[in-house]
Amino acid sequence: MAAIREVSDDSQASGQPSGGCITPQNQPASVSQTIVDNQHQSCEEDEKLRHTTNRLVSLTMGQYDNTEYINIGEVQTPRMDNFKKVSVLPLIFLIFYEVSGGPFGVEDSVQAAGPFLALLGFLVFPFIWSIPEALITAEMGTMFPENGGYVVWVASALGPYWGFQQGWVKWLSGVIDNALYPVLFLDYLKSEIPSLGGGLPRIIAVLSLTLLLTYMNYRGLTIVGWVAVLLGVFSILPFVVMGLVSIPKLKPSRWFVVNMHDVDWNLYLNTLFWNLNYWDSISTLAGEVENPKKTLPKALFYALILVVLGYFFPLLVGIGALPLDRELWTDGYFSDIAKMLGGVWLRWWIQAAAAMSNMGMFVAEMSSDSFQLLGMAERGMLPEFFGKRSRYGTPLIGILFSASGVLLLSWLSFQEIVAAENFLYCFGMILEFIAFVRLRMKYPAASRPYKIPIGTVGSVLMCVPPTILICVVLALSSLKVALVSLVAVVIGLVMQPGLKYIEKRRWLKFSISADLADLHVSGHDSTDSSIR
Repeated sequence: MAAIREVSDDSQASGQPSGGCITPQNQPASVSQTIVDNQHQSCEEDEKLRHTTNRLVSLTMGQYDNTEYINIGEVQTPRMDNFKKVSVLPLIFLIFYEVSGGPFGVEDSVQAAGPFLALLGFLVFPFIWSIPEALITAEMGTMFPENGGYVVWVASALGPYWGFQQGWVKWLSGVIDNALYPVLFLDYLKSEIPSLGGGLPRIIAVLSLTLLLTYMNYRGLTIVGWVAVLLGVFSILPFVVMGLVSIPKLKPSRWFVVNMHDVDWNLYLNTLFWNLNYWDSISTLAGEVENPKKTLPKALFYALILVVLGYFFPLLVGIGALPLDRELWTDGYFSDIAKMLGGVWLRWWIQAAAAMSNMGMFVAEMSSDSFQLLGMAERGMLPEFFGKRSRYGTPLIGILFSASGVLLLSWLSFQEIVAAENFLYCFGMILEFIAFVRLRMKYPAASRPYKIPIGTVGSVLMCVPPTILICVVLALSSLKVALVSLVAVVIGLVMQPGLKYIEKRRWLKFSISADLADLHVSGHDSTDSSIR
């Protein structure tokens, strides 16, 4: 600062104006005019720079009240131009792994409710839950094409406090979900390698696998995307083969077996919910997507078809080709079905596909979780160091935090993990539905590159069935899961004021990225304002 003051003093002593613009004195006319023109341009650039700096200084954490986005669209940042963005095909498989990863884990639906309800659930449930969630993600993700996704949606509609709560419960839900995949990976291998069933070998395997997949995320999102494509093809093909070899043994009557008096509704609904949610997770990567206005809706559409077929077809084959024994339908049963239908070679392929699928789900989920933290840091909700990128463009601190959470939670059982993440996820989805409807009402004329072709009333009605489903899932949760989840929610409620206090005391640095779309305080009625 001393050096700056000295330069300023010298300029004033030499007759130059304090703004730093040189006045032409004792110069020929042509030279003087050239200097004047150059000075005018330089002064304008200085004024723009001072205006931008003042705007950034004024936008501290939490100033979202009565704000509106302007010029929302393709946000090109000089920093990210150095990194290749994600195209349609990798994005489809990233969504596929965010949501599904294949039919591994759907076996419990048959055990819980029988063949007919299991098949019916995977046909009807997408209309109640998956399609509305995917449509909302397409509209809101193209409206706010930046990292942070649903956090930004809720913050824009309800304010920064609830935006932070959304980020907390969804990140925690994602980390809990990710803790499941190393466990499932080893569960599919323990039949061939019994030592992986428990003890020190299992602990070492979980740790090694987590570190390996974390490093893959560190190396770049485009690598993760194309790895997801390869793993997806490898995971889907054995079920196509299994379907072909099962044709002579299929008995359609087995598909319609139902016993309404013997249904475990809690396990049934949690299994459906877990296997068909997380469509919104891809929104936290919107800033890394190539032309998200067109790419995101298209990828969501094709991924939806892939996910539903990826569940329904294997269930159709497994139920129709073999006599029913509901007790056998547990995690990993598809590998046993493959052995009975095609032999040991097909069983090995299914087991390898399951293992690869869990790897794909892990890297996709960690990408979403870590970029969410980066997006929150760029909006000033988290300390600035969460926005630090590696040389590959990946969120370094976000990856480390997400990996640490996975390791801490990997000791939980499969059922506990599914129930806990579903409970937290429900809280986040309620906030998303409210934000979606509120933004439709508050900014009806806002630019939406993809807009669901329904009005405000239609938006409300579309959110009613999934909201009822959320209430049912919450009501069926066990007391233990409910208490643990509520404690996690309370932690978030006090964490945001704590972070604001830390920012106020300047113990950690918070800032809003200059590369994001402009935010400015609206001084007029919010119902008349628009997000342009």
